[in-house]
Amino acid sequence: MAEIDPVSGPGDASRPMATPASNLALRIGSAFVLAPLALFTAYFGDWPFALFWGIAAIAVLWEWTTLVVGPGHQLMVSAGGSAIGVAALVAWLHRPITAILLVGLGVIAALIFAPRERRLWITAGIGYAGCMLLAPLLLRADDAYGFLALVLLFAIVWTTDVLGYFAGRALGGPKLLPAVSPKKTWSGAVAGTLGAMIVAVLVVEYFGLFNRAAIAIIALLLSVVAQLGDLFESWIKRQFGAKDASQLIPGHGGVMDRLDGFWAAALIGCLIGLLRGGFDGAARGLLVW
Repeated sequence: MAEIDPVSGPGDASRPMATPASNLALRIGSAFVLAPLALFTAYFGDWPFALFWGIAAIAVLWEWTTLVVGPGHQLMVSAGGSAIGVAALVAWLHRPITAILLVGLGVIAALIFAPRERRLWITAGIGYAGCMLLAPLLLRADDAYGFLALVLLFAIVWTTDVLGYFAGRALGGPKLLPAVSPKKTWSGAVAGTLGAMIVAVLVVEYFGLFNRAAIAIIALLLSVVAQLGDLFESWIKRQFGAKDASQLIPGHGGVMDRLDGFWAAALIGCLIGLLRGGFDGAARGLLVW
């Protein structure tokens, strides 16, 4: 969930600053391309879905590595990216344990080429990218409920993001965590969460009979987690004096900037599903109470 207002960092003053209106237009244009693509691949499932998230995870790993180590470390990206790419294929073949082990091997391989002082950061980055890959794939592997679980996650994260942004600008008020993200407000956070709870209940009611109270609580939890994921990514960028993770997505910065909230919500949602439904029924475990 990239912010429209810039975060100060080295080099910011030397480049042109987009106006809020032009940045918002870019964000809307990018969303009109990426949101339908995410929904289509989630609906289709199978190899397009694995490919979509495999590419996203590799892009995130590249952004993370460039952010924490700097450009010119292709061996680390290649080692971790290869493991993530193979893990996507293996997860698509419904071998989740093997896919998780492959991500772990990617950590080991990348560490061989990482500078000693950045090894912890590189390990965290591969874990970050690996979770972004495996959580959606494990949820979508549930044939009966996988698509609905992804639609619910998208609805929660997108509503939290959009409503939080506009409500925060309209209502203002105390800042949420000014040292990390100076433009976010408590009013936007609360509005985004309440909106996500309402939208989540409407989404599952459209698809069938579910426990509305349970879904509302799940939406509350995942909306809060998504906002924490957003703040976490802002904190990471501040550690390295960066405004955006990259410029891959017009108006949004990088893939990390766009998926920071989704990554966190998908991870927690997947863990809840795995605890209740196992590897073969993660989406059911998340949705059916």
